[in-house]
Amino acid sequence: VQLQASGGGLVQAGDSLRLSCVASGRTSGFAGMAWFRQAPGKEREFVSAISWTGTSEYYAASVRGRFTISRDNDKSTVYLQMNSLKPEDTAVYYCAADLSSAYRLGSAESAWDTYSDQEQYDRWGQGTQVTVSS
Repeated sequence: VQLQASGGGLVQAGDSLRLSCVASGRTSGFAGMAWFRQAPGKEREFVSAISWTGTSEYYAASVRGRFTISRDNDKSTVYLQMNSLKPEDTAVYYCAADLSSAYRLGSAESAWDTYSDQEQYDRWGQGTQVTVSS
């Protein structure tokens, strides 16, 4: 599976952006997907994740209520709708795929409890820059 992220840009505080992550490969629809971000001088951090059929969504406290993750498995694409952007959202955003958990858990998507653990993700996209000016 290969991942291609896009949609980043330079916006003002309060604006919105929608990131997209297109997955290619035979098993691209059967993976937990997530967005992580890394701000300058900081560790990469979890932002949001969605289970393989989209049944479950997870958010970091800092983005809950402002960001929405979704997926369209017919298009092998995961989206991150980011509203009410703040300067502290400035970072490079990476999409990632967790194939191992999907195969291990199968239909038990609600048991996916490692969604925020970067070490569990098998594939990473190249990152897309989001810059929010005040």
